[in-house]
Order: sequence, then structure tokens, then C-alpha cells
Amino acid sequence: MTNIILLGPPGAGKGTQARYLVETRGMVQLSTGDMLRDAQTSGTEMGKKVAAIMAEGKLVTDQIVIGLIREKLREGAEGGFIFDGFPRTLAQADALSKLLEEMDLKLDAVIEMQVDDAALVARITGRSTCGGCGEVYHDQTKPWPADGKCANCGSDDVQRRADDNEDSLKTRLMEYYKKTSPLIGYYYAKGNLQRLDGLASIAEVRQNMAWIMGE
Repeated sequence: MTNIILLGPPGAGKGTQARYLVETRGMVQLSTGDMLRDAQTSGTEMGKKVAAIMAEGKLVTDQIVIGLIREKLREGAEGGFIFDGFPRTLAQADALSKLLEEMDLKLDAVIEMQVDDAALVARITGRSTCGGCGEVYHDQTKPWPADGKCANCGSDDVQRRADDNEDSLKTRLMEYYKKTSPLIGYYYAKGNLQRLDGLASIAEVRQNMAWIMGE
């Protein structure tokens, strides 16, 4: 079982690689957004707390997010866990470290997917996603099929994020770097940090990630 954190700015390819690891290694992706959405309809005590907080438009505390992660970790995963979107701050990193220690689990690697900002802008502004299965397309490198249907699931629901434009992306990148820089130093000091080229081909990124994970 391998537990990893994926770090990288919007569009670095974290989602694509995470889906591959889930499909091929039996890992479970722990995305904060997905966990919060699932919790609202779970009917558990923690889920009821989340639903009440979000219904009031308030921010969910780190303590509750850690509680949700604890529930997922207790369920177990044959291949391990992928932490995506958490931690975002040093306080969250400390809380996650304590939780893993408490549950006798370890963090095997923190993988930073490095990118060139200019290339990233070009990648993001041409991106679209299938609303049916989440498959990612790009106007230049992987256009939406000519028949109008997703090659993976057959859905005709093609989606583009409203903030996938150059100005919004630059703002999102600045916010990412401001929040993530301390985490990079934190995990480097712990000896967990591994870096790879997020703008390499999907196959190359997969190969490098497999090497990092000990294959």
C-alpha cells in the first residue's frame, strides 16, 4: 500500500494521473471537494455537520476535513491513498501527519508536478471536460470527437470551466504558489518531496511517477 500527496497548479495533470492510479493500482483518491459533497448526503454524524455548515454558507474547518479523511482511511484501500487538494496549509500538513501517525500509516511520497506557467496557460485555455465521465480533452492535442460524443463514455456533455481563461488562470496560479510554497519546503525538509515534469507526455509522467512509487 502506497500513500502519496499530489501537488501541482491547476492544469498540471493531477486529475489525469490520479484517475490512472485509481484504475491500475486500486488506490483511492481523497479529494476534499468530493469528500465534502459525499458527506452531505451520507447521513453520518460527520456528514450532518458538514451539511449544516455548508447550508449556512460557512467554511468547513480543518478539524472536520481531518475527520472526513479519518473516516475514509478507516475504510481502507488496497493500493493506498492519493491526497489531492489537501493539505493546503502548514497547519493542515501537521494535522495530516498526526492523523497518519495515529492510524499507524505513513506518507510514502509528496509528488510535485512542476510546470512552465506560459505553457500551462496554453494548456488550460484549450481544455474541455466530459460531463459524463470526467475525461479531459484539448482543442489542439486531444480535440472533442467530431461526432460530438465522448470517446470514453459516449456522453455529449462537453464542459468548459468559466475561469479557464488567461486572466483567471494567472490569479489562480498566484494563489496556488502563495499557499503551496511553504508546503514544498515542509515536505522537502521531511525528505518526502519528489519532483517531476508535469508538462511531459502523459506516458512519461506515468513512468516517472511509477519510478517514484517504487515500481
